[in-house]
Amino acid sequence: MSLVIDTPIPPADLTDTVAAFGQELGDMVTRQGELAEAVGIAAESATRLTLFHQYIWVFVIAFSVTIIATPIMRRIAMFFGVIDHPTDPRKVHRMPIAYLGGVAVYLGLIGGILFSSIALRTNGLMQFHEISNENLDLHFRPHGVSLSILFGLTIIMVIGLWDDVSGIPPLAKVGGQLMAAAALAMTNVGVSVAKGVLMPIGELMGNPEMLFSIPIPALGGFEINGIYWVGTAIIAVFVIGGCNASNLVDGLDGLLTGITAIAATGLLFIALTLALLDDGDRDAQRIVLCLALLGACLGFLPHNFNPATIFLGDCGSLLLGFTTIVIILTLGDTGKTHLVFAGLFIYAIPIIDTVLAIIRRKMSGASISDADDQHLHHMLKRSLGVKGAVLTLYAIGIGFAVLGVAMSLGRARVAYALALLFAAYIGVTAFKIARLAHIESDAHRAVEQRNGAKSGRPGKQTKIAQKTGT
Repeated sequence: MSLVIDTPIPPADLTDTVAAFGQELGDMVTRQGELAEAVGIAAESATRLTLFHQYIWVFVIAFSVTIIATPIMRRIAMFFGVIDHPTDPRKVHRMPIAYLGGVAVYLGLIGGILFSSIALRTNGLMQFHEISNENLDLHFRPHGVSLSILFGLTIIMVIGLWDDVSGIPPLAKVGGQLMAAAALAMTNVGVSVAKGVLMPIGELMGNPEMLFSIPIPALGGFEINGIYWVGTAIIAVFVIGGCNASNLVDGLDGLLTGITAIAATGLLFIALTLALLDDGDRDAQRIVLCLALLGACLGFLPHNFNPATIFLGDCGSLLLGFTTIVIILTLGDTGKTHLVFAGLFIYAIPIIDTVLAIIRRKMSGASISDADDQHLHHMLKRSLGVKGAVLTLYAIGIGFAVLGVAMSLGRARVAYALALLFAAYIGVTAFKIARLAHIESDAHRAVEQRNGAKSGRPGKQTKIAQKTGT
């Protein structure tokens, strides 16, 4: 249909003619949509649910592989004697439990990821959403999970397995984590996290890209990309912190597996939202990693929930921490650093527990690596039992996940205020309970000193302190 103008239109009437033509086009589009819907050919608008359906097979494969592989790995662990004996009073089990559950989780993760990679090259196995490039008016299929991420997963699994089977020095374990972090940096996985913070600073300096030239006599000098190197350092800190935080919180049956599954669900919601917005090349990677992690955790949880028949071991705890941190890092791939903060809040339980452990041990004069029974899960277990403590931490994890998702959706002020309140109450309560004996001792000492000052004689606590030299 075309609009034919036979006679010149006076300028005064031109605006009305254009408006009438626009109204006619709008009516035609509306009528076309109604007719298409009537005959069943209306295009379905993309939603988070439709995207989830398209990638659902990643979850199914990861879940199926893990739930089948776990009893097999338990038999292998029992045969080779890779068993956790209940010699430590902090442990809740009273019979030997097999390790190597982390290997089953690794197989589930890799199974889901490899299936997605094969599906990218094979029509009909799985439906991928198309990524649009508005500038070029093109649509293309997303990239699969990068080899650097697969390499990092494998390195973390190997060093954890080595530690479970024969034990390795802490420095060797950290070295393996740094190797996995370096692999991520080489393919820019997470490097852009620093962009959202440094670029505004660079704009104030007149150097938004944070590129610095360092002159070297006779060589001409070289250029340093500040964003890249700061981002690389952030990756190393995130990987080491995430792996070890997950390792520390893995103290009760099903605890780490469950809170990681809850975190993966929250991160999946953010990943699906970014995919709807065509955030970039890593849209599909994020969804695949979230679904593979969720499927592997839920496949392992029935075997690991109290009473557990198999443990994750360092292999599994480090692996779950690394995978979660990789997903969080990719949220900032296009410079959306606020989403990284939201992701960290979703995974807040291991982070808060680790920070409290460091502060607690520093204040008591102990080494950071010294074990104790004052973690969040230990304190809850003494009051609620193993299952009660785990379910309570699940509920807290759900609360953190909801607040993290709210942050990602732009409800920043309310979400951050609630997040601060939530984290502060948990932190202060946990620290108070952990330091209760010390606080009571200080209170008694103060009373004794005051009574002694009134009577002119040193109090009982003061005499003891004088004798012991404290």
